[in-house]
Amino acid sequence: METMNVAWKRPAVSHWSVVRCFDHVTRKMAASARSGNVEDSILEPLCFPEDATGCSGSAGAEQLLLCLFCPESVPLQQKDVLLKHLLLEHKLVIADVKLVADLPKYTSYWRRRLQEQPLTDFCSVIKTNSQGPVEKQEDYFLLCDVLPEDRVLREKLQQTRLVEVLEQQQREREDRSFHRLCMFCSEEFSGNRSSLLNHMAREHSFGIGLPDNIVYCDQFLEVLQCKLDNLQCLYCEKTFRDKTTLKDHMRKKAHRRINAGNSAYDRFYVINYLELGKTWEEVQSEDDRELLEEDEDWSDWRSHPVSAVCLFCEDQSETMEQIYAHMKEAHGFDLHGLRTKLNLRFYQQVKLVNFIRREVHQGRCYGCQETFGSRDGVLRHMEVKGHTMTLPDASAWNQPQYYFPTYENDGLLCSLSDSEDDEEEARSREEVQVIAEDVSDLRALKESSVLNQLVRSRSSCS
Repeated sequence: METMNVAWKRPAVSHWSVVRCFDHVTRKMAASARSGNVEDSILEPLCFPEDATGCSGSAGAEQLLLCLFCPESVPLQQKDVLLKHLLLEHKLVIADVKLVADLPKYTSYWRRRLQEQPLTDFCSVIKTNSQGPVEKQEDYFLLCDVLPEDRVLREKLQQTRLVEVLEQQQREREDRSFHRLCMFCSEEFSGNRSSLLNHMAREHSFGIGLPDNIVYCDQFLEVLQCKLDNLQCLYCEKTFRDKTTLKDHMRKKAHRRINAGNSAYDRFYVINYLELGKTWEEVQSEDDRELLEEDEDWSDWRSHPVSAVCLFCEDQSETMEQIYAHMKEAHGFDLHGLRTKLNLRFYQQVKLVNFIRREVHQGRCYGCQETFGSRDGVLRHMEVKGHTMTLPDASAWNQPQYYFPTYENDGLLCSLSDSEDDEEEARSREEVQVIAEDVSDLRALKESSVLNQLVRSRSSCS
């Protein structure tokens, strides 16, 4: 591997900030060594614990992080201890640790690989104090995603974590056993979590985001409730002497919101699991830059209805009802029927649609796995054999890879429904007919009205 001199040569990798820290760290270590106090050296700015009250709400506290070289291990919550150990004892730095989706699996993988091959086969070597005496020069090692194997590992861990988060979110959306009190008015809420979140946003101006953007909602609410029970402001995180003072402070200072700069909340938002190597601030800033770069002149803007393309042919429709009817009549494919028959949840429908599109694009019949040389050939075969409604085993299409669209502008994915309740409610509203009374002849209407007859009957009885 290439040896890089920190003092004068900037490496080709994108971790220059990490490399610059090496020289700072080794200078600190050298100064401490001269004073005979290496173990007590402070290698980075100190930080007070963000959650001394036990309101972290973090999972995986029982997981252990293993050293890549020796039997040393620490709990996951003490990962900084292990990173310091790797730096001081083994002269190894792992770049962008906070962006590794599953650090225990990451360290276990590299522990095994480093038992098979030497460290220099994987890491960039950084020589510190390169202009000083030879006896004071030291080699440090940088493990980062510039190495293709490390990059693939990080992407795999990220994808696995994304699948787990989406499945957890789906379970929370379907869970009807939720029961909790409002943190501000003690009103009870049962059923879906969105009812409580919407209530707090509407009635108390306390919004933590849309329910569909949140995961691990129960733990999130526990963290917030714990902070309030400990008389801590949710935004500035100051502690007050009693609940009345805390409520007045949050109301007057408009602090009925969470602190976006507190990274402890990141795990409760799906956006933080979407892109490898990016935090939610980076994703959001990219979206903001795109908006700012767009032309502000909207005079020539024209709206275009979202159109969906048939799963089997090139037919397009501007309404979902038309495209569903076309697929059923022209190809014998009933997506609504399959959803009901197989009890497909929203994400399962997404995977099924993406699976069918990929199979048809590759000229392969998903019913019998026979391959054809063209799209038209496989469509003729499926229609003749009646294979459009013959799905393979769920293990073939219910795979994480089909979370991602086969066509990035697939409008059909936007029309998928999570349940039949919304459609039945919409149809019931359409079926209600309101018939207006004929008021052209008011005199005849008054004479024949039931109320008038009751009045007359009551008068005759009296």
